[in-house]
Amino acid sequence: MRIAVGQFASTEDWQTNLKTCMTLIDEAAEGGADLLVLPEDSLALFIDEPDRIAEVAQPLDGPFVTGLLEHTAGTRTTVVVGIHEPAGGGKVHNTLAAIRDGAVVAVYRKVHLYDAFGSRESDRVRPGDGEPVVFDCAGWRVGLMTCYDVRFPEMARLLVDAGAQVLALPAAWVRGPAKERHWEVMVTARALENTCYVAASGECGRRNIGASMVVDPLGIVRDRLADRPGLLWAVADREELDEARRKLPVLANRRFRVDPSIRPREETA
Repeated sequence: MRIAVGQFASTEDWQTNLKTCMTLIDEAAEGGADLLVLPEDSLALFIDEPDRIAEVAQPLDGPFVTGLLEHTAGTRTTVVVGIHEPAGGGKVHNTLAAIRDGAVVAVYRKVHLYDAFGSRESDRVRPGDGEPVVFDCAGWRVGLMTCYDVRFPEMARLLVDAGAQVLALPAAWVRGPAKERHWEVMVTARALENTCYVAASGECGRRNIGASMVVDPLGIVRDRLADRPGLLWAVADREELDEARRKLPVLANRRFRVDPSIRPREETA
């Protein structure tokens, strides 16, 4: 499977961001990508006034996703993109949509909300229900997770237990002391401990680090970007995946299962 990861600086204007996404989709499709992973907050990003995201949040049948559906019609590239959609009560869902050939093929609503390092995502975002989301792409199984989810290894393991061979990880990873190191270590760890590929896309505006990368099943970074917009490429190879799982049979050797039930948020605060 040919993987592309797109990185850009999201603005407050969803129409501008839609045009940027379309450009990246065109480049990925021209390069023969089976899968394109775009950042969290691709619809819009309010750095200084995050509560304003509710003003521009759109449902899955809104103009942003509809524009992407129309743009992908007749193409073979599956696009994973992060949006915010209304969730009622003045809150939104932080949502990933997987889009292919004019249709939405999978939807994941972020479970782990970024209430850390002084941020309170839960003040404006309602979490998803915790069900692992895995979909088919070019003969592979792709699992969906968003940004802060990467700090929770059981999330990635649930997706792999559900059949995921590739994890698509859109993010908007906030800058801070050692934060880029955290990102690199955890993206690499999720690939290595699950012997799977991880395709991680980061928003790269003035608040977030970018640092998109693709990591292979033995923890090797195949390609990466720094803090500028761009597109990176990697290939997920079935023989390589199988060989990694023969050499390092951690999935077969483990002794504990992950409990798929989700705890109420008041128990995790």
